[in-house]
Amino acid sequence: MRLLVIEDSELDYEMLLVTLASQGVAVTAERVESAAQLREALQRGWDLVISDHRLPGFTSHQALRIVRELPSPPPFIIVSGVIGEDMAVRAMQRGADDYLIKGRLARLGTAVRNAVEASRARRERAETQARLAQSQEQLRNLSHRLQAAIDEERSAIAREIHDDIGGTLTAVRFDLESLGRHVDAAALPRLQRAQQSLAQAHETTQRLMHNLRPPILDAGLPAAIESLVRQFRERTGVATEFEHNAPRGELEAPIALALYRACQEALTNIAKHAQARSVAIGLHHGQAAVSLEVTDDGRGLDPAALRKPESLGLRGLAERAFAVGGALDISSHEGRTTLMVWLPTHRRALRVPRPQEAA
Repeated sequence: MRLLVIEDSELDYEMLLVTLASQGVAVTAERVESAAQLREALQRGWDLVISDHRLPGFTSHQALRIVRELPSPPPFIIVSGVIGEDMAVRAMQRGADDYLIKGRLARLGTAVRNAVEASRARRERAETQARLAQSQEQLRNLSHRLQAAIDEERSAIAREIHDDIGGTLTAVRFDLESLGRHVDAAALPRLQRAQQSLAQAHETTQRLMHNLRPPILDAGLPAAIESLVRQFRERTGVATEFEHNAPRGELEAPIALALYRACQEALTNIAKHAQARSVAIGLHHGQAAVSLEVTDDGRGLDPAALRKPESLGLRGLAERAFAVGGALDISSHEGRTTLMVWLPTHRRALRVPRPQEAA
C-alpha cells in the first residue's frame, strides 16, 4: 500500500509505520509536513493519506481540502493527540474517512483497511454510475436519431402516397366519371360501386397520410390541435375545450410535431382509459418555450402504469420531448390527470445530441 503521511514529528511517523507493520499492513510510505510538499507529493498518486491535525502553519483541515481537490482523492485518516471530538466529526463531514487518537492506535490497521476498501467501493460506484450515465446518454441519442429517422420516413411515405397513389386515384376517378356518361343503364350500378370503392380508397389514403405526417400542421400547430379536438369530440362525445395564445412565430417542424403527437397520444389514452366527462387543453407560447397541458377529470392514473412494458406511448412521448430539448410530466390527483410538455421554441435550444444526455 502506498501511504502518504502528513506529520512534522519523525518519531511519530516511525511509530505509525511500526504500528501498521505489527498489525499486518505492509506499506511504502513518504512523509511531508507542509502544504507545498503535500501538493507536490499528491502528483505521484497514493492509496491512503494519514494526517496529523496540527502542524506548524498547517492543519488537517487544510490538508483534507487539498486532497479533496483531486479528481479521484485517496482516503484520508486523521491521527492526532489534540483534535477534539467535535472537530473530528466536522472533518468527517467534510470527507475524512476516520480519525484516531495518538497513543490509541489499536485499531489503526482496521481503520486503514476499512478506509481503503470504502474508497475502492466509492470509486467503483462512481465508475458504474458514469458508465450507466453514458449508456443512458447513448440510448437517448439513439432514440433521438431513431425518432428523427421515423419522422423522415413517414414524411417520405406520405409524399409518395400523395404523389403516386393519390395521383393514380384521381386519374381513375376522372376516367370513371367519363365512363359514366357513356355506359348503358345495365352497367351503371357496377360503375357506381366502383366509384364508391374508389372514394373509400381515397379516404383511406387521406387517413394514412394524416397519420404518417399530418398535413394540417402546415396550417400551424393551433389549427392542427383544433382538428384533433374536433375529431375527439365527434368520436367520444366528451366535452373538450382548447385555448391557446397567439404564437410569436412559426414553430420548427420537430417541435410542432412533438407537441402534436403529445396531444394526440393524450387524447387517445383518455378515450381508452380515463372515462372522463371533460377535457381541457392549453397551448401557451412564451419567449423561449412553448407548453402543452392536457387535463381530464377521469378516473386518474396509477403512477405504476407508466412503468409497465406496454406504456410505450407515454415513454415514447417523454423521449421525443427530451430529444428536442424539453420535458414531459404526468400527474394524477383526486381524479384529475394532467399531462404537461415543455419544449423550446427554437432548435438552437436543443439538448441533444450531446457528447452524450441524450433524451
